[in-house]
Amino acid sequence: MTEATPERRRRQLPTTDELRIWRNFVETTAALNSQLTSRLQVESALSPGDYVVLLALSEAQDQQMRSSALASHVGWERSRLSHHLGRMERRGLVSRRECPTVPRGSEVRLTPSGAEAFHRATVPHLRAVRDLFVDALTPDQLRAAGEIATALCTHLDARHEK
Repeated sequence: MTEATPERRRRQLPTTDELRIWRNFVETTAALNSQLTSRLQVESALSPGDYVVLLALSEAQDQQMRSSALASHVGWERSRLSHHLGRMERRGLVSRRECPTVPRGSEVRLTPSGAEAFHRATVPHLRAVRDLFVDALTPDQLRAAGEIATALCTHLDARHEK
């Protein structure tokens, strides 16, 4: 059997085995995300979108970010972020104000209520990650999962930059 070069592999459709692995990966990822989402919402009343925004703001300098930087950081389109921030703002988790240095720019700030909600959610969420992901894998499998995730991110980033 000849080894497929990267050039040849790009031109071919996936094999039956490759498609089986892909489908298993997609279905397992969806099931994992579904269970993590359910537990996060039940235990904290936060959506995964809320959590990722609160995490980014909690790690940001002065717990605030320009909305365009936040959108880029969480990997969302600006309009999606804007709508989501509106919902979070109505719940008192974040506040927005015009950016004093950039016309039409805005800054998003973590509110004390948002910080409290994030901190209440963090330990249960991390326990769920351990329970549903980390504990399901051996240390070698966990390292391999990290290597796979890194390889996929590198590949996707390279394709996105083209």
